[in-house]
Amino acid sequence: MPLKKKRPVLHAVTVLALLGASGYLTVELRKDEQAKTPAAQAVIDEPNLENGSGQQSGKQTWERLKNPARTVLRGAGGQVLATFTDHARTATLRGPSRTFSEPANTTSKVVTEDWVRLMPEPWTKGAEKEQWFKDWFKEYYGSEEDDIFAIAFQYVQGAPVKKDSEGIPYAGDAVFGPFKPDGVDRLEQNDFYDYLGIPYTFRNGTTLSPRQDRYRALDCSGFMRMVWGYRARYPLMATNSSGDGLPRTADGMARSRTGVDIIKIQGPAPWYTRPTNIDVLQSGDLLFFKMDHRTGNHMDHVALYLGLDTEGHRIFISSRKEQNGPTIGDKGGVSRIDGNGFYAGLFRSAKRL
Repeated sequence: MPLKKKRPVLHAVTVLALLGASGYLTVELRKDEQAKTPAAQAVIDEPNLENGSGQQSGKQTWERLKNPARTVLRGAGGQVLATFTDHARTATLRGPSRTFSEPANTTSKVVTEDWVRLMPEPWTKGAEKEQWFKDWFKEYYGSEEDDIFAIAFQYVQGAPVKKDSEGIPYAGDAVFGPFKPDGVDRLEQNDFYDYLGIPYTFRNGTTLSPRQDRYRALDCSGFMRMVWGYRARYPLMATNSSGDGLPRTADGMARSRTGVDIIKIQGPAPWYTRPTNIDVLQSGDLLFFKMDHRTGNHMDHVALYLGLDTEGHRIFISSRKEQNGPTIGDKGGVSRIDGNGFYAGLFRSAKRL
């Protein structure tokens, strides 16, 4: 396919008012909400000044940072407008402020200007000069098309059903899974094709079929595969060892070479140790937890990091047994990784796809 004529990447972005609201996602652009909005990206290390700093330069500037190696786009006032991490396809772009909430289960809210999207190729140093990136950036910087966050909240309690052109529901309130025979615990291993109720053929040719009793069910890793894979089109493995892309389980994802390890698993197995520095996290990172002694050395849970809530805590969304589906809710443990709460104490590692 011929390359399009080069076009300027940097352009003025008009922030449009977002209309409408729902019980599970509200979008607010009022000035009082802007005052509560956390920064789009906190730069916590010293910049590499080899290419010059964008601070107060009067123009937009590309800048290299380290730990992890990444490129940021700074605005005229030095603010970070976009972040691209080496070897990762995830891009965090600054855009209109949004408020994500889940009133059915919690009063917690996330007000953010972060828009998390997948680039068509992994980032490399200097990619801002390449045509594929210029075309992608022109299309998505400032776009209000559903991003990873918006997709994730389409599966929380009360989310309305969305159907494709063939009438198959691809979004809407998801459960974690059916009860086990004991009537207390819930069955796991519920992938995105179980939720959809249709067979799915992976890139390596493997076809897996849904189980009728798992319809509309997503376990923690199945939820991530639905959001990143089926919806955002990140490559998916059929299992933890078959094919290429995002593995099937939380442990498979945590130990995979896919993406970039932002916080590595450390300490002695099987419980490992809690990270001492979580400032390196960025909205959109995958978070991994060690929660169950019955699973040996495996990571047991995976979540999507959302950033700061309106109380200043680091919050995530994940599909959980206690709430029976995707949630930022508080039953069975506050969805935060700072402080001394249940999930904070069990947090172990993070990856950027």
